[in-house]
Amino acid sequence: MTTIADQLSLAKAQIAQSAAAAGRNSDEITLLAVSKTKPASMLREAYEAGQRHFGENYLQESLEKQQQLTDLGIIWHFIGPIQSNKTRPIAEQFHWVHSVDRIKVARRLAKQRPAELAPLNICLQVNISDEESKSGASANEVLALAREVSQLQNVRLRGLMAIPMATPDPAQQRAQFAKVKKLFNELKSEFSDIDTLSMGMSGDLDAAIAEQSTMVRLGTAIFGART
Repeated sequence: MTTIADQLSLAKAQIAQSAAAAGRNSDEITLLAVSKTKPASMLREAYEAGQRHFGENYLQESLEKQQQLTDLGIIWHFIGPIQSNKTRPIAEQFHWVHSVDRIKVARRLAKQRPAELAPLNICLQVNISDEESKSGASANEVLALAREVSQLQNVRLRGLMAIPMATPDPAQQRAQFAKVKKLFNELKSEFSDIDTLSMGMSGDLDAAIAEQSTMVRLGTAIFGART
């Protein structure tokens, strides 16, 4: 039977292969295990196999898992859409937030981040393909949003997150990721802490890594299909 440890090894091998093809070192790329809908027992198994970064989309579900896994040194990433009235538990319980797309949410996270904790790491979500069904700031809003977020206390602006329009065409995948990378480089030239480009999932991993992604999100490849 294939174990989660086996699946993690395969995922890391795929990342290493994609990195080598792009002339990159795989050590530059963090694997974020997307664990939404999966039980705490599976996260524990992945942790025991060496995985440290876990991404959650659903707040209540993730808070329950955090309660069950307090003995582990998990680095928790919130990657789902953020409702304004749900920012406090995100500010209190997570290390990273990838889905900030408006200043109102960023201000609430900053205000509600406990002072005794390290600053909350923030990636701005950009809707690079302007899909109405997706969250995210438009490409032409990102720089102004970054400037506002960078002024806030208790949060640290780290980079961008994007989920481009799904397409099986590698050239189209790369073209979309290249737009995100261009924005990322613009931010990097202005803000000293910018170092994280969160993009790439199972279907577009090669293209994302070729366009300099530093964090890829894999769920099914590690934990199996969602029920």
